[in-house]
Amino acid sequence: MSRHAESEQEAELLQGTLDLLILRILALEPLHGYGIAQRLKQVTQDALQIRQGSLYPALYRLEKRGLLKANWKTLGGRDAKFDALTKSGERALERETMGWERLSRAVRLVLETGK
Repeated sequence: MSRHAESEQEAELLQGTLDLLILRILALEPLHGYGIAQRLKQVTQDALQIRQGSLYPALYRLEKRGLLKANWKTLGGRDAKFDALTKSGERALERETMGWERLSRAVRLVLETGK
C-alpha cells in the first residue's frame, strides 16, 4: 500500500471516528458547535478535544449526508446554529456504533495476542 493510500485510509478512520462521536453526543440533545466540543472534552475527561477546523467541516458533512438538521436559536443575544440528529442520523449512529464495536474487539484481540 502506498503512503498516499495509507494517509487516505487513516484520514477516513479518523473522520469516521469524529463523525461517530458527534452523532453520539447529539443523540442526547441538540447542541451548537461549541457545546459539542465542550461535551466531548467533558465526557472524555479532557482526553479528546475537537478543533474548530475539524468540527465544523464534520458538522457540515453530516448535515449534507442528511444525518443532522440545523435550527437557529438566539443564545445570549446571539444567533447560534443548533444541530440535532435526524432519523437517518439515528440509524447511522446505531450502524456506526456496531462497526466501531467490531473494530474495537478485533484490535483488542490483536493487542492481547501473546500475553
